[in-house]
Order: sequence, then C-alpha cells, then structure tokens
Amino acid sequence: METAGSIITLVSLLFLVSVLSTALSPRLGIPVLLLYLGVGMLAGENGLLGIRFDDVGTAYLVGSAALAVILFDGGLRTDPAAFRVALAPAMTLATLGVLATAALVGVIAAWVLGLGWLEALLLGAIVGSTDAAAVFSLLHGRGMVLKERVGATLEIESGVNDPMAVFLTLLLVEAVTREQLPGWSAIGTFAWQMAGGAVIGTVSGMALAAVVRRVVLNAALYPLLVLFGALFIFGVAAWLDTSGFLAVYLAGLTMAGRISRGLYNIQRFIDGAAWFSQISMFLILGLLVTPADLLPHATGALVVGLALIFVARPLAVFACLAPFRFAWREQAFIGWVGLRGAVPIILAMFPWIAGLDDWQIYFNVAFFVVLVSLLVQGWTVSPMARWTGQEVPSRTGRLQRVELGMPGREEFELVGYRMDRDSPLLGASPSRLGWPGDTRLLLVVRHGHAIPADELAQLENSDQLYFLARSADMSLLDRRILAERDPKRLGERAFFGDFVIQPDASLGALDEIYGFGVADEDMKRSIGDVLKQRFPRPVVGDRIRLGVVEFVIREVNGNEILKVGLKLNPENEH
Repeated sequence: METAGSIITLVSLLFLVSVLSTALSPRLGIPVLLLYLGVGMLAGENGLLGIRFDDVGTAYLVGSAALAVILFDGGLRTDPAAFRVALAPAMTLATLGVLATAALVGVIAAWVLGLGWLEALLLGAIVGSTDAAAVFSLLHGRGMVLKERVGATLEIESGVNDPMAVFLTLLLVEAVTREQLPGWSAIGTFAWQMAGGAVIGTVSGMALAAVVRRVVLNAALYPLLVLFGALFIFGVAAWLDTSGFLAVYLAGLTMAGRISRGLYNIQRFIDGAAWFSQISMFLILGLLVTPADLLPHATGALVVGLALIFVARPLAVFACLAPFRFAWREQAFIGWVGLRGAVPIILAMFPWIAGLDDWQIYFNVAFFVVLVSLLVQGWTVSPMARWTGQEVPSRTGRLQRVELGMPGREEFELVGYRMDRDSPLLGASPSRLGWPGDTRLLLVVRHGHAIPADELAQLENSDQLYFLARSADMSLLDRRILAERDPKRLGERAFFGDFVIQPDASLGALDEIYGFGVADEDMKRSIGDVLKQRFPRPVVGDRIRLGVVEFVIREVNGNEILKVGLKLNPENEH
C-alpha cells in the first residue's frame, strides 16, 4: 500500500507540475512540449528526483498510444473543406518531402558523424517527418489563425506523414541489420500500409460515427466510446500490418464530417485526452533519456539539427510545393514550421528494440535534434507568421457552450458571451436587435442576477448574454456580439482595407476611381477573375497588388470568391 501511495503521489506530482507549467508557456514564449520534456528530464536519472527509467518497451507502448490519440484529435479538428486547397501539397510533403528530407539529412549525418551510408540514412529517416503533437500544440496553443492554405497543409502533412517515416525507419533498420538494401518488394509493402491504413481509417470512422448517432447511451459515455473506438482502430490497423497512425487520423477526420450533434462535447473530451497524452508521452520520453549521455554527441547532433532546420526541410518544401503555386512567403513559413517532437524519439527506439550496436547514437542524436527544433523553430513560430504575413483575422471569445440533445440530432445549443467595453453592441437595446437564423436571446446575467432580455433598456459592459442558437449560426452570432480581438495589424480595416467590393467589379471601373493602371485588354476583366487566375483555390487573406492598390480576398465559399477588400497605399510587409 505504501509503495502504491508513493507511486501515485510521484506520478500525480509530475502531472501537476506539467499542467501548471503550461501557464508559463505564453509568458516565456517557450513551447509547452519543451516544458513537459524538461519536467521529465529533471525528474530523471540525472535530475532532481533521480528516477531511473530504461524500460523502452513501456515507453514505446505509451508513446504509440498517446500519438494515436493526438492524431485522432487532429483528425476531429481538421475541417474536411480544407482538403480543397491542401490535400495534394500535404500528401506530397508527407511522402516525397519526408523521403527528400531523410536523404539530405543522411548525407549531412554521414559527413558530420562519420556514419556509414545505411546508418546515416537511418538517422535521416528517424528525424525526417514533422510531429503532429508539436505542430497541433504550437498552432492551436498559440491561438494563431493562419491562412487556410498554409494551416491546412501543415496540419494534414503532420497528420499523415508518420507512415512514411515509420516505413523508412523499419526498412533501414532491417537494411542495417542485414548490411544490404531491401528489394523492390518494399514498394508493395509501403503501398499496402498506406492503402490498408486509409481504407481501415475511413471505413472505421464511418462505422464509429454511425454508432454514435444511433446507439442510445448516457451522455457522459459518448466521449469514452469515441476515445476507445479510436484506440481500437489504431490497434487493429497495426495488427494487420497497415499504418495505424494514418488509420486513426482518417477515422477522426471521417467521423467529424458525419456528426453534427454532440461533436463539440466529444471534441472537448478528446482534446483533454490529447493534452493528457502529450504530457504522458513527453514526460516518459524525458525520463527515458540520460542527459549525461547526450553530451558526447552534442556537437554533431547540433550540426545535424541546424542543417535539418535551415537546409534539408526548406529545400524539400520548396521542391515539393513548386508545382502548387504557393507564394514564396507561404513556402518559407511551411519550411520553418517543420517541427520535430515525439515521433523522432519514438522512431529512435526501433534500433534500440532491434538490438543494433550503435542504438545510443540514433536515440541521443534524435533527442538532441528534437530539443534544437523545439528551441529554434518552436520559439519563433509567431514572429515567422507575422514576417511572412500568414496570419488572418479571427473571432473568439465565447464564454460558454452547451449542446442540447443527443448526438446525431440537429437541435439547438446554449451559448453564452460576455460583453466587453469594445463590443459593437454595447449600449444597444436587446429588444431591438435582430439575431441570425433561429437564434433567441434568453436572458442576461448582470451583477449576479438573471434578467429577461426584454426587461433591459440597454446592454452594459460585463453583461453575460445567453442564447439558444444553432451551430450553423455561431459564426454570424460571433460577429454580431464580439469585438475584434486580434492585434491592430490583424484588425478588419488594417488587414482587408477600408472598402469592400464585389468580385464582379471590372478593373476598368476600379481604375477610373483609383488610377492604378490597367492594360487595355484587361479593362473588362473583373477583379474576381484576376484573383482566380492567380489563386485557383482561393482562401481568405490571398492578395494581389496593382500599383497603389491591394486587393484582399475577404470571404470565399469553396472556390468561389464572395467579397474582396480594397486597401489603398498598402505597406510592404505583405
């Protein structure tokens, strides 16, 4: 009993410290995953608590299960509409990009670390893929809203590139063991893993969504059903020797597109499970490493890590995205956010498990590369997004959201907002305001008292407004109530300009007003046609400059441009 109590106390303490350290991340600018890793290292063999942990089997099991939950959470949160602009480039990066990165890193590692070619390529494969946990955590945790083309490419790439990295690593572990390259049969193995994982993930996601919609359970059990369903999908796919990581990501994506009611509550629970998974994974990886063992490899690993960040990843990104007409600033940002995290450390366990003689080199170098990536890239994601102009305005600030009814039923939600001093509705009379769709203002909480909306003369600062609304009307409701919460540079006028024009406005008519110069053959062309020619799959924030005028896409529906902003005398940062 005493031993059980000590273990529970110690484990809970590590998790408490990790959770509380999350609050330090935005203040210090330190990536939160680096903090979790640091907590594990401080508690480890060379740390304050001196915990000796070298059970690689347990670490691999925990890491794989945690990564499965994180990928499923990423799939649930990926908008299927994002595939319109990001599927082809993301898949290219997830396959050819990983292969190119691994090859380039292998060349550098052979020169810097003095490894044989097979051993160097194995190290390149281990660190060749981006990490879903790191990418999702940094992009979502920082509250950044990126241009859809860029954000979706990064998220889909990190969600589906693990199969390629796992395949290459296992292939090269076998090659190092046998001291010869594998035959052409390896291509068939990779095709089976990808195709099998894709089929299992898609079909299982559809089945899991159908169960959630049709089976009547206690409301608290639906998130548990989904969580263990995701782990079951991962396990079955891996058991059949297909890609469990691809299967579980696609299962989340498929399920999210087939459930309307109850999805928000499920997402909140899975999001919490993903946070738990991230903490568990990075804590146990921090415990597994011995910091003293990193020092002999530090110089070479630093060179490999910097070469990965500044040479291999950017070259692979520019080569893979060249056919897709990404702007150079978009390519630069995607190249920079090639974050490495838990995946390379987990892959570095394969040589350890296989019993290769030099497994310490792979593990310690991979761990050091992850540290360099989180420090250099993780610390600079926000400045890089600003410099490359990839952020777009956002709307945030709902106080509370409660779904009513059971999963699968299209009903209403209870949603609450808090009035701020800069809200556009401050001082307005609730009874005279119109709300989108079937939305109804139920009551207002003021100074701790619930007041019917029709009894209030005007809305005041700090009032809490509670509505009955459909999820489809949420974005419109946000715009009615919330003030802009973005920095000044991302405000509506600063970002889109002072004027809103229709996409069918002719260049000739616009030139008569603003005088930016139009060729005679382009006088009858619309600004929408010009934008569509430059951006076949347009997203909010895409822009072109004509003389002293900049045209910025404000609103799209699929590939159709609905509204365009006009900005006079634009600054040069875009």
